[in-house]
Amino acid sequence: MTQFDLTDDQRQIQEMAQKFTADAITPFAGEWDEKSHYPVEVWKAAGELGFGAIYVAEESGGIGLGRLEAALIMEAMAYGCPATSAYISIHNMATWMIDRFGDQAIKDRFLPQLVTMEKIASYCLTEPGSGSDAAALKTSARRDGDHFVLNGTKQFISGAGYNDIYVCMVRTGEEKSKGISAIVVEKGTPGLSFGAPEKKLGWNASPTAQVIFEDCRVPVANLVGAEGEGFRIAMAGLDGGRLNIGACSLGGAQRCLDEAVRYTKERQQFGQPVADFQNTQFMLADMATDLEAARALLYMAAAKVSANAPDKSRFSAMAKRLATDNGSSIVDRALQLHGGYGYLRDYPIERFWRDLRVHSILEGTNQVMRLIVGRELTRQ
Repeated sequence: MTQFDLTDDQRQIQEMAQKFTADAITPFAGEWDEKSHYPVEVWKAAGELGFGAIYVAEESGGIGLGRLEAALIMEAMAYGCPATSAYISIHNMATWMIDRFGDQAIKDRFLPQLVTMEKIASYCLTEPGSGSDAAALKTSARRDGDHFVLNGTKQFISGAGYNDIYVCMVRTGEEKSKGISAIVVEKGTPGLSFGAPEKKLGWNASPTAQVIFEDCRVPVANLVGAEGEGFRIAMAGLDGGRLNIGACSLGGAQRCLDEAVRYTKERQQFGQPVADFQNTQFMLADMATDLEAARALLYMAAAKVSANAPDKSRFSAMAKRLATDNGSSIVDRALQLHGGYGYLRDYPIERFWRDLRVHSILEGTNQVMRLIVGRELTRQ
């Protein structure tokens, strides 16, 4: 691809995701939000398109695409529902970890059903006492013969209680980051339970709850990678996760910009369309500029992650920070342009306003993104 354009193949992928969204997500997203419905019925259809294993290797059953193609899919799906799109991102991250770091035996056991989204995966890193400081996690995994015995609690886990597979970061050693391992826990394992669904501002179409381990016995064969490699595996997944959540903000912001243009052209005040006022046009122009700037940086960062460029983490952090901050700002201005109607659930703007707010917290807060960028700059 050239620096500022997509290839024909990338456009076809984008159009396929846009059509899937228009048919299977956009018409139903408002009801999912209102009823806190987790739309597992759409996952198998998404899996048939390869969206459950976007960057899983083809030899493992995935479609083997790059991070830019993944961002295009996430952006397209978030146009209909950011919460649904973001969940697809989480499933892909967990599935990719098994494919990228697992041995052949664990791949053969779990990937066939994850790739098709017949089974759905969650990613479990955060704990009640360790958010931004992920290496401080305390969930323990004590070796007992050919099993680990897990004890502890994971917090803010998307799909907890509903999903089938949980890729968990647990402490198998004493050292801070080097004592962390990644292990797959299946729903139904004795000792695994879940907290009550959290009552949230947004993301109502994606349930969030605690994952609780009480003497939960998990086979040693469920380790992803070697013992002690979990923190490296967790961090490797975050570059892509940050791009995906940024792409979800782009999709939501594009939807709200389009809604604002449509509404201000139709809404009459003082004898003329609101869109004819210079103040409206300036607001729309700034929103469009902020969106395109964030999109360009995110696509560049995605290309760097696919190429394993040495500055990939810095660009992922910059892109995530800009896309999520700009996305929330664009949606907020779109709501303002709708006036009082933007505050009503009759229009989709308020749902996007609620759903996009959490993106500046997920996959590392935007304050941590600034810390990553600043540290890299000052190390040069």
